[in-house]
Amino acid sequence: MTTSVTVIGAGLGGLVLARVLHVQGIPVTVYEAEPSPDARAQGGLLDIHPWNGQPALEAAGLSEEFRGLVLPGRESYRVLDREGTVWLDHPDEGTGDRPEVQRGDLRRLLLDSLPAGTVRWGHKVIEVRALGEGRHEVVFADGTAVAASLLVGADGAWSRVRPLLSGATPEYAGVSTVETFLLDGDTRHPAAAKLVGGGSLIALAPGRGILAHRESGGTLHVYGQFLKPEGWLAGIDFADPAAAAVRVVEEFRGWAPELTALITEGDTPLAPRPIYTLPGEHRWDRVPGVTLLGDAAHLAPPNGEGANVAMYDGAELGRAIAAHPGDPETALAEYEQAMFPRAAAAAAEATDFRLMFADDAPHSVIAMWTGAEQAP
Repeated sequence: MTTSVTVIGAGLGGLVLARVLHVQGIPVTVYEAEPSPDARAQGGLLDIHPWNGQPALEAAGLSEEFRGLVLPGRESYRVLDREGTVWLDHPDEGTGDRPEVQRGDLRRLLLDSLPAGTVRWGHKVIEVRALGEGRHEVVFADGTAVAASLLVGADGAWSRVRPLLSGATPEYAGVSTVETFLLDGDTRHPAAAKLVGGGSLIALAPGRGILAHRESGGTLHVYGQFLKPEGWLAGIDFADPAAAAVRVVEEFRGWAPELTALITEGDTPLAPRPIYTLPGEHRWDRVPGVTLLGDAAHLAPPNGEGANVAMYDGAELGRAIAAHPGDPETALAEYEQAMFPRAAAAAAEATDFRLMFADDAPHSVIAMWTGAEQAP
């Protein structure tokens, strides 16, 4: 007898799991706290990797549809210093193997691939408790509850399911980020659009940086990043957008004005985004009837792997469950045994993220990507 699966969280990892299970004829229900698919923006561009993200979408039977979402030209990038000198300019020649797509478009593709009613919106989890014999009760904020015979926590950094398995909680990674968007860049912000180019811009100095990438429709997605103590963002009044922008730009004193304009010309208020992580070797002993995937299992700094690894987790877990119908414990043990070292290896690759803040940035990043610093 095939065990039905209860998934908490309708992010990319949880949706890939649901899709793989659906393809295999295994009943699955996904509970999501957001009230609807369009309740909030779904982040920016994702480069989908050939060693994890792309195989996950292939397992979901969506490779062709995924290719239709790819934005051409987005694999180009340029690296600058604080004075605006371009030290590395890498064009997109159409030969790259990490195509870029909008996260929101990819999520919509996955949602549309599932039968109506698979995802139950507006179900915010407030408690999960063990019922015994591998079953768990999930309690929602509206007072309803469901019993799960196989429970998967795909509910992100602050997972409500994780405490069933582990006492680990996310810790501040030492990096604080602010985020804004420049809309209709080619028309309304032509200088910024030209500076960013067709793909991504990475401007770095020791301890800080400005990152931007071109999304669909000419939108420029911009981040300011800083090595700062935890709580630094709390000292900025983000309720006053103009004052917040002035305060943030103070951190870029001496930078080329065309770079700081990426912050000051933002069409959306700066949004604070402190970075948190779980230990790189995070793991747990097998607990009957429950497991985790994605950030709930292995939250790491943003190094391009997070969404890819989450989708691969979902695909691998789905395949394991399908390979052991009626034997969920064997499926979960098999999945976790492979997932733990895979996640640890991905977390170790966060080196490029840390190098962005090194004392010799941007040359630290250039040296890693090219093997030698480039002359301007």
